[in-house]
Amino acid sequence: MAGGGNFIARVISYVANEFIVNGLANSHAFQRFAVRTSKRIENLSKMAAENREKVAQQMEEFAKNIDSTKKP
Repeated sequence: MAGGGNFIARVISYVANEFIVNGLANSHAFQRFAVRTSKRIENLSKMAAENREKVAQQMEEFAKNIDSTKKP
């Protein structure tokens, strides 16, 4: 009978998932939240890439300065 319990749990999970997904898909508040969150993540990713590039340039300059101070 253990298999029957598993089937019922899967059916309940499926039905709950359908209600949740449909509820969120039709919710304007959730859609606004999703759009705002997506834009924030895009902006953060862009800022991280810019900062990574700046740090790489600074490290190159630092390495050049170190090399120039070592040479007599």
